[in-house]
Amino acid sequence: MNELTIAMPKGRIFEEAYQMLIDAGFNLPEEVEMSRKLMIEIPEEKIRFILAKPTDVPVYVEHGVADIGIAGKDTLLELNRNVHELLDLKISKCYIASAGLPNTQMNEIAPRIATKYPNIAMSYYKEMGEQVEIIELNGSIELAPMIGLADRIVDIVSTGRTLKENGLVEYEHITDVSSRLIANPVSYRMKSERIQDLVSRLKKLVN
Repeated sequence: MNELTIAMPKGRIFEEAYQMLIDAGFNLPEEVEMSRKLMIEIPEEKIRFILAKPTDVPVYVEHGVADIGIAGKDTLLELNRNVHELLDLKISKCYIASAGLPNTQMNEIAPRIATKYPNIAMSYYKEMGEQVEIIELNGSIELAPMIGLADRIVDIVSTGRTLKENGLVEYEHITDVSSRLIANPVSYRMKSERIQDLVSRLKKLVN
């Protein structure tokens, strides 16, 4: 039986997905010490986990260093990597929305959008028939409308608390986000039996 390499982000997604694999009947230790580890070997199941940044997971899967991976739909939409999307695991649910200061209109001539998701934002406003200037930021997106850098932000929203705390309101719900199981196209062919078994076992839990 071939070893299966699974790329997963550290943190909440790993914890939820790892528990799903246990619930699906995989023989995994209940707890894993992963404070500094980047790889976890489970010889009993011939499974190896690669722990990566969320944005790196689809890259590892596309290039075949991981056979399968678990990535947020936001990351998949933004990066548009050549991977097969196999299953919506329906964990780590949130959504992408636009937000700004209350009771404000976007600049009609050159609306500016600050975001960590330039491709998602550009695609959305293009679909809406609006020409916008995208300002790519990596942290503290909420600051942009407050300091006059942008008319709106496009960001991930979980509870909406961060927006409220910074005096911002939601304007448009852009897309729902959850974690997806993805596969490398070659691995999907070469290890189809193992991958299909994993998918069918997880599908029962999701449904």
